[in-house]
Amino acid sequence: QAELGKPLRNCYTLPGFDFSYGLYIHRTDGGVPEAIGHWNTVKPRTTLVQKMPRDFITMNRGALKAGYTTAREFNLYYKANDIRRRDDEYSHFKRYPPKVPADLTYGVTARPCTPFFDLLQHKYKELWMEQQRALTAAQQVEKKKVTKNKVCETRTTFLRKHPLPAKEESFWHLPRLEKV
Repeated sequence: QAELGKPLRNCYTLPGFDFSYGLYIHRTDGGVPEAIGHWNTVKPRTTLVQKMPRDFITMNRGALKAGYTTAREFNLYYKANDIRRRDDEYSHFKRYPPKVPADLTYGVTARPCTPFFDLLQHKYKELWMEQQRALTAAQQVEKKKVTKNKVCETRTTFLRKHPLPAKEESFWHLPRLEKV
């Protein structure tokens, strides 16, 4: 039970100061003297010689050149000519790696840092405001040029320059009265 006025403890009591954590193995764990006196090294494993996968593309090409067309003939050709794919260790790229400078960094270069003082001083806002003011001033000058050079045209001046075509008088008659 919990002590009066105190919350219930939900943890374990730890062992004393003389307790050592971990697993003690009698044969191999001899402490510092054994570590200094013996060098237990790991023996390298002998890797099994792995058979490379078959190169079916080359074998199919050879079978077709030999004139085989059926599946049975192809199987017989595979058994007679067992061609395996080459290992990557013997590839040209591994034997002769490309010559690149020592200070070359692969990938996309990082963006240059944004100047912090320019952000604090609102320099980018000021530059944008300057651009907007210059653009507005240029538009106003252009507008004034257009209005100064252009004379306002009314309908009367337009009709004086471009008179309406004269109406041609047509003598239209009813079709039944044409022969009269």
